[in-house]
Amino acid sequence: MKSLGRIVAVFRKELMQIRRDRVTLGMIVMLPFVQLLLFGYAINTDVRNIPAAVVDQSGSALGRILTQIVSATQVVDFVERFDDPAAAERAIVTGRVRAAFIIPPDLAQRLVRSPAAGHGLATPRATDEQLSRPVAQWIVDGSDTTIAASIKALRAMPLNELFDEASNQATPTFEVVLFYNPEQRTAVNIVPGLVGIILTMTMIMFTSAAIVRENERGNMEMLINTPVRPIELMVGKIIPYIFIGLVQAAIILGLGHLIYGVPFADGLLALAVATLLFIGASLSLGLVLSTIAKNQLQAMQLTIFILLPSILLSGFMFPYEGMPRLAQHIAEALPATHFMRAIRAVVLRDATLAEIRPDTVWLGAFMLGGLVVASLRFRKRLG
Repeated sequence: MKSLGRIVAVFRKELMQIRRDRVTLGMIVMLPFVQLLLFGYAINTDVRNIPAAVVDQSGSALGRILTQIVSATQVVDFVERFDDPAAAERAIVTGRVRAAFIIPPDLAQRLVRSPAAGHGLATPRATDEQLSRPVAQWIVDGSDTTIAASIKALRAMPLNELFDEASNQATPTFEVVLFYNPEQRTAVNIVPGLVGIILTMTMIMFTSAAIVRENERGNMEMLINTPVRPIELMVGKIIPYIFIGLVQAAIILGLGHLIYGVPFADGLLALAVATLLFIGASLSLGLVLSTIAKNQLQAMQLTIFILLPSILLSGFMFPYEGMPRLAQHIAEALPATHFMRAIRAVVLRDATLAEIRPDTVWLGAFMLGGLVVASLRFRKRLG
């Protein structure tokens, strides 16, 4: 009985400790809640409304009807229109669109199956060579295999609405050309994204315990008696980890190139700038968490709370375009989302620093904002 009483006493003590630890108590409730929402609502492998561009070189009513038919599938959402295929390719490089639908000038000849094709539009009879050609062409960012697979599913879509009778032609309706990853190798898309995930995990983990570690080791008293300002303390703490982050990024990208053959473009300056800004943003976020946590266990819990959405919502595992609008808004607040877009654009699509400017500017602003918030929350006093 005495042993049972001691066990009950320890049990009550643990319950009281958990109840007083508000961060841990909040994580007990929020972690399963957030994971349930992420996996059950936000994560969607059935990609719809992929942002795409259309280049209608036919300038005809048939071209407009064809565009409407493709748009009705809801697989793509035509958000841009260009007169030149080269402009559409540049939009793919910058990430504004993921695919481009090129309608050729001789669309009417390619569509004809009878002396008068659908909708009463008189068109000349096409030759056998014209009938053997696809109706139009898709240019797709093949670096994301899920996006590419969704567009490829449209290759053989029927266009009976445009004909007087059903077509039995064996030629695919659309030609699909994959840029940047024509072999559809998953490693090409995963390795650059892995840089963002590993840096998110390590950088936030290192700095989230920075302030609480000083408290636990008794070093805060010495810091209080020094002339070091809060902002100077924050900057001084993140500088060593910047070099660690650069080494980690170099290891991942270097081994990815040697082992998996991940192609590298020549944009080393853009890659270096994006990586430095993302490391700074992740470190500043870790410092903010460090001013919230009361011990290293809480710091670790907060790191996991940030890491899970970064993995699931940034586009690393699931296409960003397949997420609901609310999930996309949450993803835009995460540094990993912007870095994922930037590094894949530079490494896989040879994007320049100017073309990834929106994401790099956002990362820089996040880094500065995080340092300011961490400095304001830090108090050079015990307790």
